[in-house]
Amino acid sequence: MAYLIQILLNGAHNGALYALLSYGYALTYQVTHRANFAHGAIFAFSGQNLILFTAFGWNTLWLILPLALIFGLTVAAAFSGMVLLLLARTVFPPLIEKSPNTMIAATLGVSITLMELARLGAGTRDFWLPQLFATPVHFGGSLGPTLTQIQLLNMLIIVALLVMSETIMRNSRFGRYVRAVSDDPLAAELIGVSKSAISKAVVVAGGSYAIVAGFLAAIYFGNIGFGAGLVFGLKVLFISAAGGFSVPVYTAAGAFLVGITEAVWDGYFPTIYRDAVLYCVLAFLLATRIEKHAINIHN
Repeated sequence: MAYLIQILLNGAHNGALYALLSYGYALTYQVTHRANFAHGAIFAFSGQNLILFTAFGWNTLWLILPLALIFGLTVAAAFSGMVLLLLARTVFPPLIEKSPNTMIAATLGVSITLMELARLGAGTRDFWLPQLFATPVHFGGSLGPTLTQIQLLNMLIIVALLVMSETIMRNSRFGRYVRAVSDDPLAAELIGVSKSAISKAVVVAGGSYAIVAGFLAAIYFGNIGFGAGLVFGLKVLFISAAGGFSVPVYTAAGAFLVGITEAVWDGYFPTIYRDAVLYCVLAFLLATRIEKHAINIHN
């Protein structure tokens, strides 16, 4: 029983990271109604920048580890933020009005570009952060299940962000504008709500969650591979599509359950088959949703 509890606790941390990523993705999709492969790339790109600039502060500037980490966070946040603003202002606006396939092709190109920039910036080398806040916190005695301090801190940050975001989206004027543009862009324009301005703001907000998730993942894992952007982007796309995009918090809840499921699978079944089974299940759920939607339209 203790083994299962330990697996569930570890899965809760990974599920929380998926939830934050999926929430930002669904928030963006609400307005754009387009698949976005760049979301996972922004996640990986921000984490890789944090590792790269922290390593630069440590190896080149000879900073002590806390200062090197602060330097890495500051520069990576500024650099990733500039990339996100560039995408929100120049890439997404013209593509929202085009075919959905155009957005897929363009954001896939953005994803490959960001992966290559990170690879070239690191000189095709892997840099690793040391273990940070790795002291275990015991539950149920010294021999009971544990979580590290960084896992607990990450989950607290993610819960706080999601609660704050949901409060803003449900109770603020901005949230009402987002729902108006999502439901009927033309009607929103007629009452004075700028679709263009709301779309840019939501793309920045959704991408900001990906940046934060990238930072939290980089500090916890110590490294993010160059191809992680495409892997996470595809996984979040499938999770969000299978769960529906209409309510971001429901999408986040579904992503959390996927993280738990992955941990349980790793604990009891061969890891090599995990992603294949996961994608098959998500594809089945997506096909079921599409079929139900088609039946409702027909009726």
